[in-house]
Amino acid sequence: MKLIIALLLSINLFANVKQDMFDLYQNKKYKDVCRIGFNNFYKNKKDEEFISIYAFACLYADYIDRLAVPITMLKFSKTARSNAAYFSVILMQKKLLYHALVDNYNLSTLKLPTTDYVLSKVFELYSKIGKHKPRAFYLLQDPDDKKLTYKLYIMKSNKLNKIVIEEFYDTIILKKHVYW
Repeated sequence: MKLIIALLLSINLFANVKQDMFDLYQNKKYKDVCRIGFNNFYKNKKDEEFISIYAFACLYADYIDRLAVPITMLKFSKTARSNAAYFSVILMQKKLLYHALVDNYNLSTLKLPTTDYVLSKVFELYSKIGKHKPRAFYLLQDPDDKKLTYKLYIMKSNKLNKIVIEEFYDTIILKKHVYW
């Protein structure tokens, strides 16, 4: 009898994981959703809604490298394929921007799709600079909102340098994004 109760409780707990993730997502607790999704990914690897919630949460929590697996898993529906393409663009832009900042790779000759995500906006603005000598940082003005500025730079480390994007509205910092 205790085994049946334990089994029913565990089934109920697993059934609520996606709903809990969705509730946290709606409350913009993206890091929590990403962590829960990561911990429950294997059990839900065939649920494209679960994978999409997990991937969008990781994206908004700036854990972009966690998008690689969801990109490969999202393929069975039109919405899933659209999400996978969206995540792929952002992941590629992050990798190319890192390559450009660390290795002085010229992005200006590339013509890529873009998104509304902050990293995409910065990627586009940076690639328009063209070939140039590396700088300590870049101040990039949003073309749609003159009060919105992005400060882009590399945070140096002994192990791995990181891309940093600081979003400013006038002189007030809105958010700091850090990517490796």
